[in-house]
Amino acid sequence: MLRNIAVVVVNGFLPFEFGTVCEVFGVDRSDDGLPRYDFAVVAGEPPPLRALDFTIEPSHGLERLEEADLIALPAVSDERLSLDACAPDPGRQFSGALLEALRRAVDRGARVLSVCSGAFILGDAGLLDDRRCTTHWRNAAELARRYPRAKVDPDVLYVDDDPVISSAGTAAGIDACLYLVRKEQGSRVANGIARRMVVPPHRDGGQAQYVVQPIAPSCDGSLRDLLEWLRAHLDQPLTVRQLAARANMSERTFARRFVADTGTTPQRWLIGQRILLAQQLLEETDETVDAIADRAGFGNATALRHHFRLWGGTTPNAYRRLFRGDPVSP
Repeated sequence: MLRNIAVVVVNGFLPFEFGTVCEVFGVDRSDDGLPRYDFAVVAGEPPPLRALDFTIEPSHGLERLEEADLIALPAVSDERLSLDACAPDPGRQFSGALLEALRRAVDRGARVLSVCSGAFILGDAGLLDDRRCTTHWRNAAELARRYPRAKVDPDVLYVDDDPVISSAGTAAGIDACLYLVRKEQGSRVANGIARRMVVPPHRDGGQAQYVVQPIAPSCDGSLRDLLEWLRAHLDQPLTVRQLAARANMSERTFARRFVADTGTTPQRWLIGQRILLAQQLLEETDETVDAIADRAGFGNATALRHHFRLWGGTTPNAYRRLFRGDPVSP
């Protein structure tokens, strides 16, 4: 369930990361046929709460977390986390009341989602213990040092170790939020929100954080144009050699440029986009799995099932039943 959303603000919160959560879940897009979330900003500490040179005073206290399906924790400043300090053990940084509220929420089945250094709040609450997680690459080593039981992966955009979702820097927070929307409410809703936000509807969480530029805004536009062409021709068999030729590059230069601009390889990017298209067709059409496999560029249902299970841990038919709620034929 993803209806009731609370975003927690503490002193030293970073406005942009806070704003990304508000933009995904706090805007009423019901005029586009998208769900309207019961959204609240919660004071994690006694207000007013400071960010940079301004303060906010949320109207909700920690009691609001008792009813939330999702609790989001935006990034906080390095100064607040004492990340610039040389002290061997900076100690707990956040109030016991907030940490206990987060633990209670997870115990009753709510999800928690951190953006960037918001993961340190989850670490203080003990919610990263024995779980895979991530944060901004600059802070990953410190996160692992402070919380040695956490399984920190510094190289990915986001990690879903249900019910704890953690994400890297700013844009990765958007990716993680849209990933959760897609997981809970399907690609139509996630794509609709992304379209209104004018952001890519999906980036695989396993992509590298070390992206030279955002998604394919190549200086000369060559890869940007190529990716748009690829999205319109996913049904075609495509090789790196063909793509490099279309981009007027050698294969080696193309492969290097592609990873630099997108954070992943051409083959993995293609598979991800094909999976995304297959999900949309499974949700929105009555086409058979064979037909969808052909339209999405997998060639046959066996290949689609293989990649679908690798990426999502489920089968196309099970995915369709989950989001459609109706019986389907093999």
